[in-house]
Amino acid sequence: MPPRPHVCLDRILPRELFRRQATRPVRGGRVRAISPLGKTWMNGSTLHVRFIGGTAAQHAVVREQAGWWTAVANLAIVFDDTPDADIRIAFDANDGAWSYVGTDCRDIPQDEPTMNLGFLDGGTCAHEWGHAIGLAHEHQNPAGGIEWNEAVVIREMARSPNFWDADTTRHNILERYRADQLHGTAFDPESIMLYFFPPEWTIDGVGTEANQTLSRTDREFVAGAAMYPKRAPTVDNATPLTVNARQRTPASIGGFGEEDLFRFSVQSEGRHIIDTRGPSDVVMKLFGPNLPTRLVAEDDDSGYAANARIAADLIAGEYWVQVRHYNNTGGVGDYSVKVRRS
Repeated sequence: MPPRPHVCLDRILPRELFRRQATRPVRGGRVRAISPLGKTWMNGSTLHVRFIGGTAAQHAVVREQAGWWTAVANLAIVFDDTPDADIRIAFDANDGAWSYVGTDCRDIPQDEPTMNLGFLDGGTCAHEWGHAIGLAHEHQNPAGGIEWNEAVVIREMARSPNFWDADTTRHNILERYRADQLHGTAFDPESIMLYFFPPEWTIDGVGTEANQTLSRTDREFVAGAAMYPKRAPTVDNATPLTVNARQRTPASIGGFGEEDLFRFSVQSEGRHIIDTRGPSDVVMKLFGPNLPTRLVAEDDDSGYAANARIAADLIAGEYWVQVRHYNNTGGVGDYSVKVRRS
């Protein structure tokens, strides 16, 4: 029997234990994979990192492989050990390797890790950073073609070094995301998010390679419109919105993959509605309060026709609204946006 691979856990929040990830309807059947909806940080975010233990050598590996992603994505990662760090990294050798996905990290208590690096083989750390910035396992891509021999996979993953039960194996290897749960690309056999799996684990005898570096598709995807394009607006140059303004703020998606970013202040707690109007099919995200890395809500078609609408009880503070066209590769058009207290 070939060696059993180290495979990381795909950590999800308790509220999502009985569904793969947040979902929404998909139109036209177009395959969307790899990045679960609602998990990406705001484009241009600075993610603060705190180490929980670990050696200087381990810290150096974390910094190096985090840089593989920031070299292409419009994100900054700062290792400043701040108490309110977005990412907290432990090095418990008895807890394997795992990470929460993207903005789920903000929902974890501040005294608990959001990532564990129990082993640092090859590109393991870069793989976990992929999860931390919002990527899912490539072998669970709905566009993938892996034909698992389920009985063999369950048996082998129950042994060293993983010791998983059948449900854990199904969740982290055998089950695929649905196309309507994800953004993304066609299956990428060279992705850093894909583990080595022996050919004996598949029905057709076709296994996967151990990928230790970011693939071309990994780099292009995280730098593209669905995640962190460098040409898109950031927190520092967001367009201001006034709550209960008399007129709507006009805007336009002028290029494929373009993202618009707005900012508004809430003076006192209450129900607020942010919506778009116009002929363009847009998707909207709301972040805050006061932290552009904290996702409040995401919406596609809850407004009039194909417009977006978010209604939420907001406390006082600064908020950011991110708007993009539903069609990342071919969508442009005008729209308007407004925020009001209801």
